[in-house]
Amino acid sequence: MSNIPETGRTPRVQIRLVIIQVLVFSLLLTLGGRLWYLQIRNGQEYEDEAKNNHVQQVVQPAVRGSILDARGVPLADNETRLVVSASRTDLSKMPDRGKAVLTRLAGVLGMKPQDVMDKVRLCDAKTPKPCWNGSPYQPIPVTDKATTQQALQIRERSEDFPGVTADPTAVRRYPAPGKSNTAQVLGYLSPVTDDEITKAKDTDSPYLRSDQVGRSGLERTYDKQLRGKAGVTRYEVDNLGRVIGQAQSDKAQPGANVVTSIDARVQAVAEYELDYAMKEARQQFDKITNENYKADSGAVVVMEAKTGRIVAMASAPTYDPNVWVGGISGKDYQALTGKDSDYPLLNRAIQGQAAPGSTFKVVSTAAAVEAGYKWDGGYPCTSSYSVGGQVFKNFEGESFGPISLGRALEVSCDTVFYGLADNEWKKDGGINPKKGQPKDYFYKAAHQFGLGKVTGVDLPNEVTGRVPDRQWKEDLFTSMKDSWCKTGKKDGTYVEKIAYENCLEGNKMREGDSINYSIGQGDTLVTPIQEAMIYGAIANGGTMHAPTIGKAIISADGKSVQEIKPKVNGRLPVTQATLDGFNKALAGVVTSGTAAWKFQGWPQDKIELHAKTGTAEVYGKQTTSWLATYSKDYTVVMTIAQAGTGSGASGEAVRKIYEAMYGIDDAGHQDLKRAMLPEPEQSLPKIQPDGSIDAPSVAAYDPNAGKTKDKQQPDGQQPNGQPQPANSPATNVDNRNPRRD
Repeated sequence: MSNIPETGRTPRVQIRLVIIQVLVFSLLLTLGGRLWYLQIRNGQEYEDEAKNNHVQQVVQPAVRGSILDARGVPLADNETRLVVSASRTDLSKMPDRGKAVLTRLAGVLGMKPQDVMDKVRLCDAKTPKPCWNGSPYQPIPVTDKATTQQALQIRERSEDFPGVTADPTAVRRYPAPGKSNTAQVLGYLSPVTDDEITKAKDTDSPYLRSDQVGRSGLERTYDKQLRGKAGVTRYEVDNLGRVIGQAQSDKAQPGANVVTSIDARVQAVAEYELDYAMKEARQQFDKITNENYKADSGAVVVMEAKTGRIVAMASAPTYDPNVWVGGISGKDYQALTGKDSDYPLLNRAIQGQAAPGSTFKVVSTAAAVEAGYKWDGGYPCTSSYSVGGQVFKNFEGESFGPISLGRALEVSCDTVFYGLADNEWKKDGGINPKKGQPKDYFYKAAHQFGLGKVTGVDLPNEVTGRVPDRQWKEDLFTSMKDSWCKTGKKDGTYVEKIAYENCLEGNKMREGDSINYSIGQGDTLVTPIQEAMIYGAIANGGTMHAPTIGKAIISADGKSVQEIKPKVNGRLPVTQATLDGFNKALAGVVTSGTAAWKFQGWPQDKIELHAKTGTAEVYGKQTTSWLATYSKDYTVVMTIAQAGTGSGASGEAVRKIYEAMYGIDDAGHQDLKRAMLPEPEQSLPKIQPDGSIDAPSVAAYDPNAGKTKDKQQPDGQQPNGQPQPANSPATNVDNRNPRRD
């Protein structure tokens, strides 16, 4: 019988199996111990090291789209410049926080060391400009005007300039075609802030730290379309910064181009003529203040009457928008925002509020018709209008006898409107209105004409103006009563007397309030863009368009075109008969009314112009000049603060704008070859697949073009000094009353 067990295993085999089991168990125990060591004992250490194997993003900024005029002329585009930037992250790690490096950099760039240090400091509530309001982790531009030699010095001596780079970069440019800078319309850019990045994180248009964003004007309104999408290449890198693989790559998508309705040629004319009119006004003497007019600010709007598209918009004082490119200097920032700057950043076409003066009379006329007064009624145009002990005078004490509403507009008779408004105030119950809702025709008409609210123009920060109706007076009284009662004095100064009266009845509509309101005085405020909308509506038959500047969004390759359609705000609250009356009366303003002396020789039979002058009084300041005009194609509104009468300060400038657009010489002949825009531009510019644009060149505006040797003199005299005959065939103008409202 054998000694082999039933399992067939010999003692030797069993010993081997046991040894193998022990080895396997030992290996498992060792492996488990190692896993415990790696994951638990030293887990945090290896987790920290693994974090260093991460994805790094390399951002390729998108090329910002251009802003073009209606014919494709660039108003804002890009150019490549050598940009020197400094990294705050690197500088902050240095013992002196980078002071020595920035001082050396200033020497290379020819800048003051303090100016360079100011550029790279972070903005906060206590830090004045210049400072950096973008991300602190992004390289901060020190200058975008570095020369090739300066860039080479920085690169070749990199050990002397740690954290400093000098690279070619696409930067914004505002080329000012034809010397038209269009500053307040275009706006400017500045770096995105951390707060903006956070807010836009989950939107369809997130920001990258390298982004520049629009801060005002069209740059802000159409920032999303212009900005495009930056390209991002993602690399996997280890803790030593070595690339171990490429995770993903997204190509940059250039921003779209914004085509505007602005015509760079007309814009240049508008800017020049506004500036020239202000300079001329400063040469004129104000008999009331016994000093020259200050003419310290102004605006002009040129608008397509049938669509509301803006052809030109100028605001003065103005500035060069290129000062913002690459970061604004402290000196430039002070010049734009200091208390002595007169605030050129304001777009006074949409943010400048002033009493409208007699240009408001179209609103009062419409209100009178709605209240039941006949257009052809005989309303007394006396030299003054007395209420109690107060006398409201007509302009320069003029008197025309009984006249129609149309004639009252033509000669701008104040006393006619005083009487109409006073009658309605009395019908509504006077200072203590009857029970129920007063009719308030004159105030309701203003709201129906679109006043007291924004027009909706596609520019940021438009203001509303003001209609001083009963609700406004009630609200003002609530907020100001304590102050009025504290400072008011019955026998004090003019201001103290007003405060005293307001303390007693500032919430009530007083007789004088309604009388002043009827001619655009008192507390009424309008903006030039509101005036343009109103007179454009009269020109086109009653439709009030929301003024628009953007005309189309066209992709960088020209394949996608998104037209921006004109929008309608409503219709004027007038009948066709009233519109016909307006057109006849406002044409009369040009031929025989308050603007006739500035439009002598105009070919009214070929291109009919209509106008309304306005001279608004402002307490403590000189009068504001207003001139609102229109033809069948365009509306032109100009205002100049502290410049005198409407036609006197603005008449010649507005005429020059029409002459340039229609090609009219000073003899009254039309030359279509020199006409800039005889009718509104209908087509859109063509953008090629490579992004190029076949845009025409724009020559600088020549104010002397079209002049002849025998030009009619502005004071109504012939070149030889003899008076121009009244009603002469050459002028077709009644000069018997060249009233200068």
